[in-house]
Amino acid sequence: MTPALHLEALTKKFGEKVAVDGLDLALEPGAFLGLLGRNGAGKSTTLKMVTGLLKPTSGRIRVLGLDLEADPLAVKRQIGAMPEDMALLDMLTGPQYLRFVGRMYGMPDALIDGRREELFDALDLAPGPKTLIADYSFGMKKKVALCAALIHGPQVVFLDEPFEGIDPVTSRTIKDILQSLQQRGVTLVLTSHILEVVEKLCPLIAILDEGRLKGFGPLDELRRGGESLEQLFVDLVGGGQKGALSWL
Repeated sequence: MTPALHLEALTKKFGEKVAVDGLDLALEPGAFLGLLGRNGAGKSTTLKMVTGLLKPTSGRIRVLGLDLEADPLAVKRQIGAMPEDMALLDMLTGPQYLRFVGRMYGMPDALIDGRREELFDALDLAPGPKTLIADYSFGMKKKVALCAALIHGPQVVFLDEPFEGIDPVTSRTIKDILQSLQQRGVTLVLTSHILEVVEKLCPLIAILDEGRLKGFGPLDELRRGGESLEQLFVDLVGGGQKGALSWL
């Protein structure tokens, strides 16, 4: 079976700093991967490379059998991405922005508007008709970014901290949407510092530390001792042994 995502010796350097160091990873179609790591571990850099936002220093990226460097447009037609910084066009309204995104994928306006209405209804997103994205709350912006990642029906979806700033009710809705996508065979890669969410959502886990893969596989196999994901994470990347502050 052709992997939905295949990374071979993927490396990214910023000067002397190695952000991602020889990453090898393969995901089958329909996989749901939780990509974990401390701040600066290389998670967001990895997602930026696999979505074509950042050029690797070396290595190879294939998505659904397509080489990202050789055929970037074909790859980008098949993927949806919600970057950490969201990268929205703030001087458009939400509907205008999604119309723009949909047209970039060659979708007819009627289809764009129909899907946008479904997404807005599911995510309880009802901004004023003339309200610009610049005036949305942080949580509303996150919802619009998620809509933009999903509106064209991608086969592989990359989500960088999708639950940050999201209320509990909408968080539950997003979880349901993601699980439904996985059941339909969509491949998902999600980063989050909320380990409880990852533990419940993602059957497959990859843990990065200093750009290197410290652990990869089904969660149940990684935590053979039955420990929590938090304890597994700390065991693999180290840390967590600091004492109390001297003045407290």
